[in-house]
Amino acid sequence: MRYKDLTKIIPDTERLIPGDRIEGKYLSDALGRSRGVASALLFPLTSEEVRLIAAYANERAIPITARSGGTNLTGSTVPHGGLVIDFSRMNRILEIDRETLTATVEPGVVLADFQGLLEAQGLFYPPDPGEKTSTIGGNIATNAGGMRAVKYGVTRDYVRALEIVTADGKILWLGGKTVKDASGLSLKNLIIGSEGTLALITKIVLKLIPLPAKTIAAVAAFPNLDRAAAGVNRIIMSASGPTSVEFLEREVVKLGERFSGLSFPLDKHEAFIIASFDGGDDDEILQRVSLIEQAVRSAGAEDFAVLEDTQAQADMWRIRGCLVKAVEAVSEQEPMDIVVPINKISDFIAYTHELEAESGIRMVSFGHAGDGNIHLCIIRGDREQNLWEEALDRVMTKLYRKTADLGGLVSGEHGIGIAKRSYYLANAAPESIALMRAVKSAFDPNNILNPGKSYS
Repeated sequence: MRYKDLTKIIPDTERLIPGDRIEGKYLSDALGRSRGVASALLFPLTSEEVRLIAAYANERAIPITARSGGTNLTGSTVPHGGLVIDFSRMNRILEIDRETLTATVEPGVVLADFQGLLEAQGLFYPPDPGEKTSTIGGNIATNAGGMRAVKYGVTRDYVRALEIVTADGKILWLGGKTVKDASGLSLKNLIIGSEGTLALITKIVLKLIPLPAKTIAAVAAFPNLDRAAAGVNRIIMSASGPTSVEFLEREVVKLGERFSGLSFPLDKHEAFIIASFDGGDDDEILQRVSLIEQAVRSAGAEDFAVLEDTQAQADMWRIRGCLVKAVEAVSEQEPMDIVVPINKISDFIAYTHELEAESGIRMVSFGHAGDGNIHLCIIRGDREQNLWEEALDRVMTKLYRKTADLGGLVSGEHGIGIAKRSYYLANAAPESIALMRAVKSAFDPNNILNPGKSYS
């Protein structure tokens, strides 16, 4: 590759970094254990710059890896040579349209900044992944879900339109500000969750809703995680309409407390379900909270607390949001985010306990009980590298096989990347993979966009 040719597209040397000067964080993901290589790192500011970069790379069959916030957990942002395009400087909120309840943003907008700005104006963007420093573009690339998915859905449900740059350097708009769209195939929805394998996202139109006037949280304590998991279906069927329903083990809660410096309510128990409720009327919300208390008490809850204070709620959710980092702070670990039907959560948790005893590998669980998305941290401890890799592969193979047996899927919201690719391909129908690869071939015939990731 002729590096000088790229300077015609991005003449600013601070936005065009040659391969030998690229910082390690731009060649990896949030975990930092897998490091790739690249010939150049580029920070575009406009769709036109992205278009010119894509056309340049496509003509020369140079791979492109897109990234932004650097919070990916599966190696999707690890480059296999070629160019790394970092979208973090395309971070403008271009429009907040109150008449259509939409916002138009660039992909590098940080989720927490975006939500904070909206809430100050009485508006709400519900998708709520645990990592608030993630960006909107990255959330779309993995179809991020988060804690409020049980009531509000996932990122896909809030994307009205996308401006994309195709692999050969064309700018296209997919979708619009309209609520409905039955106009041909939904190309927009193919892009969402594709982990940068089909196109480069340069603008996004998002659906907004009015900000709920009140939020209340509740915590239920159980004697063990099996009992807590078994109570999830009762909660969902209680007609309490929770915004979120999460489960946690005491062991991981203690790590979260230590990492955050905060205290979790009702901490002298072995397992917890935490839930939140929102709406416009205090009495109506508290009535729904009472329904969930009845449900968890009947499922064996030993204690129950209601948190109306906003700071107490924020502290509890900060502990929940930092759990992956909290586990990583004490030991290398492999995060899984499998998803099973909600009536199979207790079956999967029970299996993890059996496998933990059989393998001698420590595992801690937490996750989105309301939608069956289980986050499982498999902890390395003091194992030597080769023994750890062998043991981890054996355990993950069994866990993903069990997931499939229960009717579940490899990933609920983190994506596949390279960390889960072999397990995904082993459990997916070959016909489905063939169709996905055919779609990629139509979008990206020269296979330059994030090759070797996920299904590709």
